[in-house]
Amino acid sequence: MMVEPPVTRESIITCPQCGYKQAGFMPTNACQWFLPCESCKFMMRPKPGDCCVFCSYGTVPCPSKQRLRQCG
Repeated sequence: MMVEPPVTRESIITCPQCGYKQAGFMPTNACQWFLPCESCKFMMRPKPGDCCVFCSYGTVPCPSKQRLRQCG
């Protein structure tokens, strides 16, 4: 039986527009493609080549990327 490695689900996202930092809780079964800034309301989207806003602007990459790193 294969056990899934533990992942961190909390990340601090920094808005690229205003620099505001907000806590975010990452889903484990989907990528988060859009997230509004709590301060300036800018709609964050992933940078080219990233799968989600957490990979682009967060302190911790998304669970999918965390699992890939631990496997290889």
